[in-house]
Amino acid sequence: QVQLVESGGGLVQAGGSLRLSCAASGSIFSINAMGWYRQAPGKQRELVATIINGSITKYADSVKGRFTIARDIAENTVYLQMNSLNPEDTAVYYCNADLWATMPDGGYRNLEIWGQGTLVTVSS
Repeated sequence: QVQLVESGGGLVQAGGSLRLSCAASGSIFSINAMGWYRQAPGKQRELVATIINGSITKYADSVKGRFTIARDIAENTVYLQMNSLNPEDTAVYYCNADLWATMPDGGYRNLEIWGQGTLVTVSS
Protein backbone atom coordinates (compact mmCIF):
# COMPACT_ATOMS: atom_id res chain seq x y z
CA GLN A 1 0.00 0.00 0.00
CA VAL A 2 1.39 3.36 -1.06
CA GLN A 3 -0.04 6.67 0.02
CA LEU A 4 0.60 10.39 0.04
CA VAL A 5 -0.07 12.50 3.10
CA GLU A 6 -0.24 16.27 2.73
CA SER A 7 0.02 19.03 5.30
CA GLY A 8 0.48 22.76 5.52
CA GLY A 9 -2.68 24.26 4.09
CA GLY A 10 -4.62 26.99 5.83
CA LEU A 11 -5.80 30.57 5.76
CA VAL A 12 -3.43 33.38 4.91
CA GLN A 13 -3.76 37.02 3.93
CA ALA A 14 -2.85 38.23 0.48
CA GLY A 15 0.88 38.73 0.20
CA GLY A 16 1.58 36.04 2.75
CA SER A 17 3.30 32.68 2.48
CA LEU A 18 2.54 29.04 3.12
CA ARG A 19 4.53 25.86 2.80
CA LEU A 20 2.90 22.60 1.79
CA SER A 21 4.43 19.22 2.46
CA CYS A 22 3.63 15.82 0.99
CA ALA A 23 5.18 12.59 2.22
CA ALA A 24 5.00 9.34 0.29
CA SER A 25 5.01 6.14 2.28
CA GLY A 26 4.63 2.41 1.72
CA SER A 27 6.36 -0.10 -0.49
CA ILE A 28 8.09 2.42 -2.75
CA PHE A 29 10.91 1.28 -5.02
CA SER A 30 11.52 4.60 -6.74
CA ILE A 31 9.78 7.88 -7.53
CA ASN A 32 9.85 9.33 -11.03
CA ALA A 33 8.10 12.59 -10.30
CA MET A 34 6.15 14.39 -7.62
CA GLY A 35 4.05 17.45 -8.02
CA TRP A 36 1.24 19.68 -6.90
CA TYR A 37 -2.07 20.34 -8.57
CA ARG A 38 -4.88 22.58 -7.45
CA GLN A 39 -8.59 22.85 -8.00
CA ALA A 40 -10.50 26.03 -7.32
CA PRO A 41 -14.29 26.03 -6.92
CA GLY A 42 -15.99 25.60 -10.26
CA LYS A 43 -12.71 25.06 -12.09
CA GLN A 44 -10.78 22.08 -13.39
CA ARG A 45 -7.79 20.68 -11.61
CA GLU A 46 -4.59 22.26 -12.91
CA LEU A 47 -0.89 21.62 -12.58
CA VAL A 48 0.90 23.99 -10.23
CA ALA A 49 4.41 22.58 -10.15
CA THR A 50 6.21 19.32 -10.65
CA ILE A 51 9.69 17.98 -10.01
CA ILE A 52 11.02 15.16 -12.16
CA ASN A 53 13.82 12.80 -11.18
CA GLY A 54 14.47 14.99 -8.16
CA SER A 55 15.78 17.98 -10.06
CA ILE A 56 13.86 19.03 -13.18
CA THR A 57 11.15 21.49 -12.23
CA LYS A 58 8.17 22.84 -14.13
CA TYR A 59 5.74 25.53 -13.04
CA ALA A 60 2.44 26.92 -14.18
CA ASP A 61 2.91 30.41 -15.61
CA SER A 62 0.64 31.83 -12.93
CA VAL A 63 2.98 30.79 -10.11
CA LYS A 64 6.42 31.26 -11.66
CA GLY A 65 8.59 33.45 -9.47
CA ARG A 66 6.29 33.02 -6.48
CA PHE A 67 6.19 29.27 -5.81
CA THR A 68 9.11 26.88 -5.40
CA ILE A 69 8.93 23.11 -5.47
CA ALA A 70 11.60 21.00 -3.82
CA ARG A 71 12.03 17.37 -2.97
CA ASP A 72 13.76 15.49 -0.19
CA ILE A 73 14.66 12.29 -1.99
CA ALA A 74 15.75 10.45 1.14
CA GLU A 75 12.44 11.18 2.87
CA ASN A 76 10.22 10.73 -0.22
CA THR A 77 8.80 14.15 0.49
CA VAL A 78 7.96 17.09 -1.73
CA TYR A 79 7.47 20.66 -0.62
CA LEU A 80 5.76 23.64 -2.18
CA GLN A 81 6.86 27.01 -0.86
CA MET A 82 4.23 29.57 -1.81
CA ASN A 83 5.06 33.27 -1.51
CA SER A 84 3.21 36.43 -2.49
CA LEU A 85 -0.07 34.59 -2.34
CA ASN A 86 -3.14 36.22 -3.80
CA PRO A 87 -6.85 35.32 -3.65
CA GLU A 88 -6.61 33.61 -7.06
CA ASP A 89 -4.40 30.99 -5.42
CA THR A 90 -7.30 29.85 -3.25
CA ALA A 91 -7.94 26.18 -4.00
CA VAL A 92 -7.61 22.64 -2.76
CA TYR A 93 -4.04 21.59 -3.41
CA TYR A 94 -3.38 17.94 -4.26
CA CYS A 95 -0.08 16.13 -4.16
CA ASN A 96 0.64 13.71 -7.01
CA ALA A 97 3.32 11.09 -7.47
CA ASP A 98 4.43 8.89 -10.35
CA LEU A 99 6.30 6.01 -8.77
CA TRP A 100 7.30 2.38 -8.88
CA ALA A 101 5.90 0.31 -6.04
CA THR A 102 7.16 -3.05 -4.86
CA MET A 103 4.50 -5.73 -5.10
CA PRO A 104 4.02 -8.63 -2.64
CA ASP A 105 5.23 -11.06 -5.29
CA GLY A 106 8.52 -9.18 -5.54
CA GLY A 107 7.67 -7.46 -8.79
CA TYR A 108 7.21 -3.78 -9.49
CA ARG A 109 4.26 -1.72 -10.63
CA ASN A 110 4.11 1.80 -11.94
CA LEU A 111 1.49 3.84 -10.11
CA GLU A 112 0.14 7.35 -10.20
CA ILE A 113 -1.29 8.28 -6.82
CA TRP A 114 -2.93 11.32 -5.27
CA GLY A 115 -3.09 12.82 -1.83
CA GLN A 116 -6.32 13.68 -0.10
CA GLY A 117 -5.94 17.41 -0.74
CA THR A 118 -5.29 20.36 1.51
CA LEU A 119 -7.21 23.63 1.40
CA VAL A 120 -5.40 26.90 0.87
CA THR A 121 -7.47 30.04 1.36
CA VAL A 122 -6.04 33.47 0.62
CA SER A 123 -8.04 36.41 1.90
CA SER A 124 -7.90 39.83 0.30
